[in-house]
Amino acid sequence: MKINSENLNINLRHIRALHMIAQEGSFSAAASRLGVVPSALSDLIRHIEEAIGASLFDRSVRPAALTPLAREFITETLPLIGGLDQAVTRLRQSADLEQGSLSLGASPSAISELAGPALAAFHRAHPGVRCVLHDDLAENLAQMVSDGRLDIAIAGRARHSSDLRQSAIMKDRIGLACRSDHPLTGRGHVSLAEIDPDNVIGLNPHTGTHHLLTQCEQIPRAFLTPRLSAHSTIAQLCMIRANMGVALLPEKAVLLFRDPQIRFLPIIDLDLWRHLYLLEPARRAQSHAATIFVTQLNKLISG
Repeated sequence: MKINSENLNINLRHIRALHMIAQEGSFSAAASRLGVVPSALSDLIRHIEEAIGASLFDRSVRPAALTPLAREFITETLPLIGGLDQAVTRLRQSADLEQGSLSLGASPSAISELAGPALAAFHRAHPGVRCVLHDDLAENLAQMVSDGRLDIAIAGRARHSSDLRQSAIMKDRIGLACRSDHPLTGRGHVSLAEIDPDNVIGLNPHTGTHHLLTQCEQIPRAFLTPRLSAHSTIAQLCMIRANMGVALLPEKAVLLFRDPQIRFLPIIDLDLWRHLYLLEPARRAQSHAATIFVTQLNKLISG
């Protein structure tokens, strides 16, 4: 890319090198940012100086200082660099929304109310983006976001979160899930004492819901060591539908499939809430597709 009408063979690479040195304050720091060895950077600057027949740095001081000529050139070319960076960013973003991908994770109970509607709206607006929805336990989803297998996830709070940003986006109360023909259903609400521990279906110890129940002093310990347990919320709901027992679950999880045979009952002497979080990577840049999806999600939540 020649940018000089006199064919001095000064290209964008040379200009970026000069701007980076000015920004970082030294050849070594600029070389590190550009991913080259300092000698290669010095060669680029000497090339410019030979082409124009003047020095751009005062090398009698350490570190070498920009000359007035160099500072003037940097000022004049700053709009060129800034405009090009913006154009490249817009180009990448457009490509991201035309032929990119979005890998979204969600706990099952977050799909119907949050992930599903937001993803549907995103897909309608950007049909060229390949979308994948992965459902799993919160800790597994958190790990997948951390290591880059997922762009973002919606789930309960992850306990191991050094590589994540976790933002609370919704909460719902913990209550009792039971069949619509269960004797307790007609009450409209229950107390903890009315729940038979032998009838409780437990949940995988690695789930966020189980962790919430374990940490809550109000929960009878007998509820935490049941005779029956399930790996996931979906399995619990299937077992409840099969009349195998009841379970303590978040309200949105109970209403996951809006199954008329499964009811949610508030527990009058239990004040326990499950929070859903947006899990985002803390140490890498987010894709434009993921950023747009988060915008769509926030509109859904606020609307």
